[in-house]
Amino acid sequence: MRAKREYRDRDSVEVSVLDALVDRSDEGMTVFEIRSHVEADIDDIEGALATLKDDDLIVVEDNGDRTVIKPDDSVVPDPGEPQDPEESIFDRVRDRLPF
Repeated sequence: MRAKREYRDRDSVEVSVLDALVDRSDEGMTVFEIRSHVEADIDDIEGALATLKDDDLIVVEDNGDRTVIKPDDSVVPDPGEPQDPEESIFDRVRDRLPF
């Protein structure tokens, strides 16, 4: 799943981080998990996380033994909401394959 359309005009690393978090919105992700899903330098990922946090688009939860990052509810599309119509079938298949 991808972040809502209104959040797709951000920096490409920020969009990749949001997309990864939306895919696992219930359980969230650690920084290391995000790093494994986003093809970017760790410094770029950390910068994106800082910006997203400043803009209140992510929530950081400390569960005692690990810190988990989740997307804000406003970023997650509703279950019945159609995905981006400009997205091709190839884009949807590529997003689902683990690389």
